[in-house]
Amino acid sequence: MSSANSNGSDPQAGEAAQDAPAGDSFMSHLVELRQRVVRAAGAVLLVFLILSPFMKYIFDMVSLPLMSALPEGTKLLATGVISPFVVPLKVTLFVAFLLALPYVLYQAWAFVAPGLYQHEKRLALPVLSTSVGMFFLGMAYCYFVVFGFVFSFIAGFAPESVAVAPDIENYLSFVMGMFLAFGLTFEVPVVVVLLVRFGVATIEQLRQARPYVIVGAFVVAAIATPPDVISQLLLAIPLCLLYEVGLQVSRFTGLSPSRAEADAQAAADASATGTAKDS
Repeated sequence: MSSANSNGSDPQAGEAAQDAPAGDSFMSHLVELRQRVVRAAGAVLLVFLILSPFMKYIFDMVSLPLMSALPEGTKLLATGVISPFVVPLKVTLFVAFLLALPYVLYQAWAFVAPGLYQHEKRLALPVLSTSVGMFFLGMAYCYFVVFGFVFSFIAGFAPESVAVAPDIENYLSFVMGMFLAFGLTFEVPVVVVLLVRFGVATIEQLRQARPYVIVGAFVVAAIATPPDVISQLLLAIPLCLLYEVGLQVSRFTGLSPSRAEADAQAAADASATGTAKDS
């Protein structure tokens, strides 16, 4: 009887023994994820606290391209009661996030790295660093090149009877949208390389899709930029050029090891099948 009870309880004990480590592992992952998120948020908060005394100067730097295009003595308007405080605070928080972004991405990398294969680890770090660099490059291009053309073009069309004094909240929304649009645009080479690297598309297929990419670039530019030809060209042309850069880089990166091995094995199986049929 005792033996029977012992045998009958073994499956349940085995299941409990299997569930316990799985539950512990899941909880440990949640604890680690919380720690990583707290560290990333703490880094952003620390940078924000360091920059907070300079909120006015940071906003002046962000608004400099617009102020340079407006007549001398023109000032931006703050129509909201708390806008003079909230808008510079948002800009400073955005800058703090950008400055802390490498550390934030490092925390994300440290969380997922244990579950990656060795060749995936070798690829992930260059992809992350390149993505961050290209995003910053896109924002720099927008700030130093695009804003100057766009604001000068728009201010030049204002009638003499109109006083151009944009609201700071509207200006912040416009700047954030433009930064995001150009930052994502400069990620195109990274996306193209990854598509080829993981075998989602071949270089030849992406070359054949070039006409559709060009049309899509102008559609995206028409949606993401103000309704003027200059700003649309300043987004669409770099997007097309970066697509070509991605194609050229993809020639040297090739397929990932796992994908290349799978393709080689499939080719070998097909060759063996054809030989068997001939014999």
